[in-house]
Amino acid sequence: MRTTRRPTAASGELNHETAPFPWEAVLHIGLCRMRLDPKIFWSMTPLEFAIAAGLRGGGNGAPDRRGLEALLQAFPDGVPAHVVRP
Repeated sequence: MRTTRRPTAASGELNHETAPFPWEAVLHIGLCRMRLDPKIFWSMTPLEFAIAAGLRGGGNGAPDRRGLEALLQAFPDGVPAHVVRP
């Protein structure tokens, strides 16, 4: 059985042009639109950023009532006593 080796970018064998990374747009979305702290922005992986920016992932990103209640139970935030939860 003969296997064929696929060309790689590292070997310089790929002939197609790739678009440059859109740094200006990513910086604008992360630092201006999302108002991320620069330390947080630069510590994010590209996948984390894409999900946080809504560029990747399923659904609309908003949890349903059951999901919200589960998050509130898992991560209580010390809601003041005058706030009534359903």
